[in-house]
Amino acid sequence: MQKKSKCKNIMIQGTGSYVGKSIIVAALCRIFKQDGYRVAPFKSQNMALNSFVTKTGGEMGRAQVTQAECAGIEPTVDMNPVLIKPSSDVGAQVIVLGKPLGNFDAMGYHKYKPRLLNIIRESFNNLAQQNDIIVIEGAGSPAEINLRKNDIVNMKAAELFDSPVILVGDINLGGVFAWLAGTLELLTPRERNRIKGVIINKFRGDIEILKPGLRMFEKITNKPVLGVIPYFHNIKIPEEDSVSFDDLNSARSRDKSSIKIEVLYLPRISNFTDFDPLEKEPGVILRYVRPGEKISDPDCLIIPGTKNTIDDLLFLRKYGYADGIIKMSKKNKVIMGICGGYQMLGKEINDPHSIETTRKKVKGLGLLPVSTTILKYKVTHQICARDNVFNSG
Repeated sequence: MQKKSKCKNIMIQGTGSYVGKSIIVAALCRIFKQDGYRVAPFKSQNMALNSFVTKTGGEMGRAQVTQAECAGIEPTVDMNPVLIKPSSDVGAQVIVLGKPLGNFDAMGYHKYKPRLLNIIRESFNNLAQQNDIIVIEGAGSPAEINLRKNDIVNMKAAELFDSPVILVGDINLGGVFAWLAGTLELLTPRERNRIKGVIINKFRGDIEILKPGLRMFEKITNKPVLGVIPYFHNIKIPEEDSVSFDDLNSARSRDKSSIKIEVLYLPRISNFTDFDPLEKEPGVILRYVRPGEKISDPDCLIIPGTKNTIDDLLFLRKYGYADGIIKMSKKNKVIMGICGGYQMLGKEINDPHSIETTRKKVKGLGLLPVSTTILKYKVTHQICARDNVFNSG
């Protein structure tokens, strides 16, 4: 009989996406580590096109990787046993324990999810045997009542691991008290009892003005406000579901000699956090070209990676971006393709096993003398690289 773990846990849920759950989990991991505890992050299911490859070759969400780094431990797929990588508006590839399980439409996966509970439980138990504390992150909001029946990441996970829950709201977006109170109201009494308190995140202004609202909220909901976290400008956890254009495309004063780089924001863009260093690089102006916007006159155009190379190549053709890229090449402009973007620059892309689409073959942009064939099984592993230009490693 397996010895019961003495590991404790706490869960951070939010009133919605982007309220700061990932950052708070990362902060708690670092605080517990600094206090001398063995701590690990856990998110049973993540949805992201930004994935990280572990030392064993498994894929997992990058937010949990950052949280593991804060905990001072090596990331493993047990920290994120289920990863959803959208391939269309109604379909996605599902990664389980770092390896592809298959492609599902939305309803098909919704019905399949409960089968994953045993795997999620086993991953959690693996972490519990090695740590003193596990900090669990929810997804979206527990008040998505249409998803409650087959939930595996919010209150179902809290129940599975008997975890106390802290609810986080973002005051910067406005309406935080309504968000918090509305979320509590939509929970069942049993779920509501799991909420031990709330945190108000991203506060700006005079706390004295906020205090009457905090007291009224506590009186109405009978839930304590555990803390108010100020708005931080320079803390960045890898974005999961989309690029924050307010941050990336905000106007900043740059020298006229700055290098201008534009990135095509493909409908199924993946690993866009690869470009975060360019945003911070002095002397560089980084702009994402969103669908419907025009490519200006950049010094360099980047076609990024994508979860569906063929469909995104067809998107470039349909909306005129392909012609623009070819015209840029004739002007000897720098054009860079990464992963799927590199494949688009070649002669053709073959998909004999219909991994991405029902189309077996499409013509590329013809700017590189390469052809790509998408194989049935994807190989992922970490690599080491040497910089022979700047000798930086």
